[in-house]
Amino acid sequence: MTTRTPGSHSVPLVFTAEVAAAVADGDPVVALESNVITHGLAYPDNAATARKVEEAVRAGGAVPATIGIDGGRILVGMTDADIERFASTPGIPKVSSRDLPVVLASGGMGASTVASSLVAAELAGITFFSSAGIGGVHRGAETTMDISSDLIQFTRSKVAVVCAGAKKILDLRLTMEFLETHCVPVISHGFDDFPAFYCRSSGLRAPHRLDDEALIARAVDTHWALGNPGGVLITSPTREEDAIDGDDIEEAIAAALRGAEADGVRGGAVTKYVMRAVDRATEGRSAAANMAVLIHTAEVGGRLAAAHARLRREESQ
Repeated sequence: MTTRTPGSHSVPLVFTAEVAAAVADGDPVVALESNVITHGLAYPDNAATARKVEEAVRAGGAVPATIGIDGGRILVGMTDADIERFASTPGIPKVSSRDLPVVLASGGMGASTVASSLVAAELAGITFFSSAGIGGVHRGAETTMDISSDLIQFTRSKVAVVCAGAKKILDLRLTMEFLETHCVPVISHGFDDFPAFYCRSSGLRAPHRLDDEALIARAVDTHWALGNPGGVLITSPTREEDAIDGDDIEEAIAAALRGAEADGVRGGAVTKYVMRAVDRATEGRSAAANMAVLIHTAEVGGRLAAAHARLRREESQ
């Protein structure tokens, strides 16, 4: 393990030897969130899933760096022992970017979300991050103001985010409007539409489609060359054989949202409640599709990070 404090920053970053070497050499690295370990499947399936996601990043040609918080430090990359510890320890809190300073100062363990992983990735010098699906504007946000911090963090962290769009339980039209208003580039890789997590299409056309990975890498660097402070959102739909039909899932989502309202579920607890209700309604099909999305986007993230690393090497010669 390698510990480094970036500049005058007082938060130590603890790198695995593999990630430290890759960052130093300019090799492709993909950051991953640890929330999928602690708040997804039960042990030991959660640990097995984390390893499969890391293997998918490697299959894409990059080094995985799963992000975690432990003992006042940000872990940049996890050893196998770290994955086991996070997977088997109950009660590890989900830590978004808002929560990072408190959890780090307190010295406890924490599982990174999309937003906090982007903060950590930028500090560590990692330019790509992969997630199954991002947070967004929730249905009914015009009265609840329930908008994921993921969207805000995209405007702040210089990290390219690779995902399968956003979960269909959200208001995807308003999510796209938010991204447009805040000047976050959205690029669909090899597909015309903005995907909806385990549904291939949200029914909304993506603002840009690029099929060439080298061209996507150039677009990412051009975004930053223009002086923009935030990141780029790159979407790739799940494979056709792994997808769930959007019309089939919509009825289950509507019923789950009604159940959440009746049970008084609010805020950040809504997503978990609805996802579990949908899984029950689909008799486990949505959980299997969720796993497939995680692995697919990790592999695509690895390929795009590798293309970006090649571009930077070519330009430095």
